[in-house]
Amino acid sequence: MLTAAFTILAGLLAVLAYQKVFNPFLWVDLRYYLKLRMYRKSLQARAQQGIITFLDGFLLQVRRNPNKAFIIYEDQRLTYQDVDRRSNQFANLFREMSLKQGDIVALLMCNEPDFMSVWLGLCKLGCQVAFLNTNNKSKSVLHCIQTCGAKALVVGTGLVHLAEDLLPALKKDNMTVFVVHHTAPSEDFVSLLDKMENSSTERQSGLPKVDIMSNFLFIFTSGTTGATCVLKKKFSAGQFWKDCVKYNVTVVQYIGELCRYLVTHPRVPEESSHTVRLAAGSGLRSDVWKEFAKRFGRIKIREGYGLTEASIGFLNYTDEVGPIGRASAFNKLLTPFELLRYDTQTYEPLRTASGRCVRAQKGEAGILVAPLTPMNQFLGYAGNKVQSEKKLVKDVFRMGDVYFNTGDLLLQDQRDFLYFCDRVGDTFRWKGENVSTMEVSDVLCLLDFIQEASVYGVTIPGHEGRAGMAAIVLKPDHRLNGPELYRHLVEALPPYAWPWFLRIRPSLDVTETFKQQKGKLVQEGFNPDITLDPLFFLDITQKDYILINGSLYENIVLGKIKL
Repeated sequence: MLTAAFTILAGLLAVLAYQKVFNPFLWVDLRYYLKLRMYRKSLQARAQQGIITFLDGFLLQVRRNPNKAFIIYEDQRLTYQDVDRRSNQFANLFREMSLKQGDIVALLMCNEPDFMSVWLGLCKLGCQVAFLNTNNKSKSVLHCIQTCGAKALVVGTGLVHLAEDLLPALKKDNMTVFVVHHTAPSEDFVSLLDKMENSSTERQSGLPKVDIMSNFLFIFTSGTTGATCVLKKKFSAGQFWKDCVKYNVTVVQYIGELCRYLVTHPRVPEESSHTVRLAAGSGLRSDVWKEFAKRFGRIKIREGYGLTEASIGFLNYTDEVGPIGRASAFNKLLTPFELLRYDTQTYEPLRTASGRCVRAQKGEAGILVAPLTPMNQFLGYAGNKVQSEKKLVKDVFRMGDVYFNTGDLLLQDQRDFLYFCDRVGDTFRWKGENVSTMEVSDVLCLLDFIQEASVYGVTIPGHEGRAGMAAIVLKPDHRLNGPELYRHLVEALPPYAWPWFLRIRPSLDVTETFKQQKGKLVQEGFNPDITLDPLFFLDITQKDYILINGSLYENIVLGKIKL
């Protein structure tokens, strides 16, 4: 009997030893998988109780925790009940002004409590809300409004000037423009706050009937919500830890650039006396990750990856530095995806002679795609069927299958960790924002001295994402006019979309189908030792583009010049 017990024990120890060496993350993966399964079951249980939409979830919190703080903003502390009642006032007011279920309303507001109250009020009417990026210039904002087909626009007080530039076009479309203020700047606006006094705080009986596939939001910017949420008008590295201590913050959300600002900022006493236990976000470089963890105490970092267009996302639930998640067998049961080999010039998936795509090997970057199913659909981009269709990859592994192309390159290593490599195609990220290469190119080509422009992003040591760069072809008998180009950019584009570097080319290389070839341009970047083409850098102090020489290039790479 004793011999048998020892044999069993030895066998278990051998299995555990094998698992620790060859699959050390087995139990971590299993725990995470089971946790997600339980979470999904809880969502299903809530759905059976009628808790389906975001609004349902908010109202559930109102019933359970009416007096719990929902939003903390400067010296204001608003409970769930406070926001519920104020959103009822907005809902009743908008109803009186003829907004109804199905109407699309654009929302142009900064970080402020009434952003949530207006949004929830519109949800209570069954309106579809379009979040507009407050960094965008007039033309881009107008494009977003017209693309989603908005019937009305709600503007925060700090952004009235932006709406005023749009008034001729908005009036032409018979659009109502509301301003969240006690007075209207002109007869073209309808003020809201002065009318709130007579608006009931009671919720109208019977919320709009919607289902899980009803349109909810049009997102032209990235955004997040929490439970109790501390809002700030603007991020400040010097004030960040002070606010964390002041408001007893336990969880912070980040983009990689935010963390880089924090680790490069001089030390403050509050950075070692806070109560933050978790930092969650995306885009955190490994070197910044290590410094952040070392400097700011025992904060768990949870780096992730996700999309708004499709239900695909990852989370690094381990303490490994660098990955965005794991590709374990457990995780792929819940979130199926593939990494495909691609053409390095066109970034299109490679196909075999039979027309099928090829999976990338471990250690090889591949395009992330996710299968479309009844529960994981891609509803497309508002007003742009062409771009929507381009995001679909068909007949990937068998005839008739359809996958969503994220346009992102990921790598799966031998231990099944996933790493974000790059964003390809027509967008890149800079300063935490998505930059449309087509939009920037169109803006550049409006100048009378530019004939063609190819826009792309280039990496700079010590910076997250890619800085904008443009290879341009000048019109015959024209020269580069840096000051005019700078003035044009200020008027037409938000700063994060400006091309910081220019490369003057005699012509642009294109594929057989006349698509611009950017691969070589991206690789060569802005290094004057690699190309004979004239290279220029945007000097903000001079409001001009200046020629890049060896010393200027070195100063940019070493971080001595701020971008």
